Amino acid sequence: MEIDWHAERTDLADLSLLDTEHANAPIDLVAVRGYRLARVRAEMAKRGIAACVLYDQVNIRYATGARNMQVFSARNTGRYLLLTERDAILYEFTGAMHLADDLETLTDIRPAITASFVAAGAEIDEREKLWARETAAALRELVGDRATVGVERMNAGAAAALAAEGFRLVDAQEPVEMARCIKSPEEMKCVRASLQATEAGVARLRAAIRPGLTENALWSVLHQAVIAQDGDYIETRLLNSGPRTNPWFQESGMRVIGENELIALDTDVVGCHGYYADFSRTFHSGPGAPSRKQRELYQTAHEQVHYNMGIIRPGMSFRDYADQAWTIPEKYFTNRYYLSAHGVGMTGEYPYLYHRADFPDAGYDGVIEPGMTLCVESFIGEESRGEGVKLEQQILVTESGIELLSRFPFEDALLG
Repeated sequence: MEIDWHAERTDLADLSLLDTEHANAPIDLVAVRGYRLARVRAEMAKRGIAACVLYDQVNIRYATGARNMQVFSARNTGRYLLLTERDAILYEFTGAMHLADDLETLTDIRPAITASFVAAGAEIDEREKLWARETAAALRELVGDRATVGVERMNAGAAAALAAEGFRLVDAQEPVEMARCIKSPEEMKCVRASLQATEAGVARLRAAIRPGLTENALWSVLHQAVIAQDGDYIETRLLNSGPRTNPWFQESGMRVIGENELIALDTDVVGCHGYYADFSRTFHSGPGAPSRKQRELYQTAHEQVHYNMGIIRPGMSFRDYADQAWTIPEKYFTNRYYLSAHGVGMTGEYPYLYHRADFPDAGYDGVIEPGMTLCVESFIGEESRGEGVKLEQQILVTESGIELLSRFPFEDALLG
C-alpha cells in the first residue's frame, strides 16, 4: 500500500492548537553553547575534576556543539573531547576535522587516535597504550601530573592504560548529567523548536493511519518528516498496533494494522538542534468507533499522566513525588511503565522518578528544580494481555509550577 504523504483529513482540526508561538523565534546558538559549556565546567569544579575525556557523542555535542555522525560515533571510538577549565580540545574522526572549524567553544581540533579492536585488530593493546600516552601528555601540559580526570564510554583497556600513566580516574557522568539537567531560556527555544517539528511529523503520521498499512510503513512517515525539518534521528522504533501494544517496548515491525485497533507510539526524536522531543500518543485505526475497553484504557492513562503532572512543583523531592504520585490499579501494575517520569534534554537524562512501589529498590532522592525538563509517563495494559495505551507529556519546571511543552492533542474519540 502506498502512503499519501499529503493526505488531508477533516478530523485533524485540533492540530491547529499546536504551539506555533516559538516557530520563528531567533535562537542565539552561541549563547546556548556558552551556557552549556560553562555548566559542565562548573560541575567539574564542584567535584575537583581537573579534566574530562568525553566519548559520549551527546555529551560532546552538549559541551561544545560539535557533531559528527552521531549514531555511528556512538559505537565507534573515533572522536572524543578533552575538556579542562580553559581548554576544549576535540579529537576528531579521520578526514572530518574541518566540520568544527567555526565553533567558538573549541580551543583546538586534533586527529583522533582510534583505540578500538576494529581499527587496531590484534594490536589493540598497543593502540590503547599509544592513546593513553598521547592523552596523558596533553593532560600533563594542561592540568599537570596526577590530576583527577573524569572519563566515560571508553574501552576498559584504554582506561586502565590512562590510569597507569598516574592519573586519578573518576566517572564523568555525574558532572555532565547535573550540568545538562537545568536548561537556560535560550536553550528552551531549541527544545520548543524540536517539539514543534516532531508534532508536525506526528500529525503526518496520524493522517496516514489506515488499516492495511504495516507498522513500519506508518513509522517511516515520522522519520521522513523529522529529517525533512532538520531533525537528526529517532532513537527507538516504538510504534506498535493491536495485540502488540501490550506489553510495551515491542518495536515496529511488518505487522499489518487491522481495523479498529489501537496504535501506540513514543516519539524519542533527537530533533532540531539536537534536542529531544519525547511524548507518547495512542491512536485508533478506524473505521469504526473505539470500543468501551479501548476508551477505558485510554482514559486511565490520561488520568495518570495528568494527575502526576498536577503534583510536580519546584523544590519537591524525588521521594515525595513517588509517595504522592498516582496509584496504579492492581490489574495494570505488572505491565506498568518502568518510570513515572524522567529528565529530558538532548536525550533522556537525569533525573529518573520512580513509582512508589519501585522506589525502595530502584529510586534515589534529589530535588525537582526550576529549569528541569521532564517527561511524565503512562502505560496502561493488563497482565492478561489485550491492548494497551501509551501516553506521555513533556513539561518544563518553572519557578512557580510547570509549563506544558508537548501540545499534540489527545484523541477525543478515545477520551469519550
